[in-house]
Amino acid sequence: MKARNLARDPYASLCVMNDGFFGEWVQAEGTAELIHLPDAMPLLEEYYRRLSGEHPDWAEYRAAMQRDRRLIVRITIERAGPNVSG
Repeated sequence: MKARNLARDPYASLCVMNDGFFGEWVQAEGTAELIHLPDAMPLLEEYYRRLSGEHPDWAEYRAAMQRDRRLIVRITIERAGPNVSG
């Protein structure tokens, strides 16, 4: 549903909070670009490598990405905040 909504209206907002929920946080907003397979595959592989290192079976990983119809959402940040604290 998220990808469908972004295809209709490509404006995205992302809020990141710390593990304790209360405290520091940041919100970024901008225009989203949907990158579908097969163009998304190298980006999905890079995303996996950055988070988890090498996959034990890249063929299995690629098949799962195809089966799940995964994609990449690239957001061009136009605004971020908060720009004050306290």
